[in-house]
Amino acid sequence: MSYIKNYIENLNKNSRKALSIFLTAGFPSKNNFIEIARTVLTSGADILELGIPFSDPLADGPIIQTSSTIALKNNTTIKDVFYYTEKLSNSTNKPIILMGYANPIIRYNKNNFMKDAENAGAKGLIIPDVPLEEYDYFFNGCDTNLDIILLTTPTSSNERIKLIDEKSRGFVYCVSVTGTTGIKDYFTKETYENLKRTYSLIKKNKMMIGFGISKADDIINFSQYCDGVIVGSKIIKSILDGYNYEEIGNLISELSTACEMHGN
Repeated sequence: MSYIKNYIENLNKNSRKALSIFLTAGFPSKNNFIEIARTVLTSGADILELGIPFSDPLADGPIIQTSSTIALKNNTTIKDVFYYTEKLSNSTNKPIILMGYANPIIRYNKNNFMKDAENAGAKGLIIPDVPLEEYDYFFNGCDTNLDIILLTTPTSSNERIKLIDEKSRGFVYCVSVTGTTGIKDYFTKETYENLKRTYSLIKKNKMMIGFGISKADDIINFSQYCDGVIVGSKIIKSILDGYNYEEIGNLISELSTACEMHGN
């Protein structure tokens, strides 16, 4: 059984939705990244998603794009991402998932990437620009135990969602809104209907909702339609806004409490 699925399942059994926090590796600086990541983990995050900086992150909105640009200016490489993964995974049993785009992974060499990621302690991998149609071609010949996590969107048909559930491993990443990542002020009735539809079709995996979630109320409102939530832009923005470790920790703690109280 998938480590990530099993891990989320155990949280759910203990009346908790999983809280996954996205951080761009090497942001805001290479030197303090580990400290920020540890703050996130000790303050209540259940899963840590490490973004591999890339110059053209298609799925990411302006906030995460900015963090990626800063991380690249800091000369953050894939090797650095593996170093962070190893340092963090040595001190926690919480899953670390890597999120990156196809181009840098191909340049690194796909097989070497999978092997090095696994050796560093990563449990999963999300590549937003490898859709269902290209999955077999991209991962052909890749021998890996990493959970490869696929994404659904509001425009995914029922049939497509079922196929994504079949291919994905660990969880299905349900994108709540069309477009790129970012902070949303409100969600429409259609958003909730689509989340309900998608959740009802996911049978093999757990389902995590991402894109737009930025506050405790969002988590409370979404909790009946998922097994967990992913928060990224809100945390990146707090770092850009100069939050100190204590303030970042308080923000994570608040989001974490929303996952606790409204699990079922």
